[in-house]
Amino acid sequence: MLVRDAMSTVVLTIGPAHTLRQAARLMAARRVGACVVLDGDAGGLGILTERDILNSIARDQDPDHETADAHTTRDVVFAAPTWTLTEAAEAMTHGGFRHLVVLDDRGPVGMVSVRDIIRCWVPVHSVAG
Repeated sequence: MLVRDAMSTVVLTIGPAHTLRQAARLMAARRVGACVVLDGDAGGLGILTERDILNSIARDQDPDHETADAHTTRDVVFAAPTWTLTEAAEAMTHGGFRHLVVLDDRGPVGMVSVRDIIRCWVPVHSVAG
């Protein structure tokens, strides 16, 4: 199975000036655990995750004043839609993260998470309950 089969095509994109509270609200509304931070001035993509927001709050930082820019990971590992799920899982394990932005020639086309991969590897009907 390939990344394109598991990825979510809901790609939440925010700007670097969004506050962490704004980012959290948008992520909650779309039920996603990460968003792409697009910085037109710096000319690049980054990723902001729920863990980044949680870590900021744990340091007593104010989510109404902290911006996405200050908490964005810029050294992002991207996946191609044609990667296997095993390749994606290996990249996540090696890098210690739970989300990969999926890029093609046009830009971000999806996001794949550990949960997406597990959902494909463990069909719901096979889980004992």
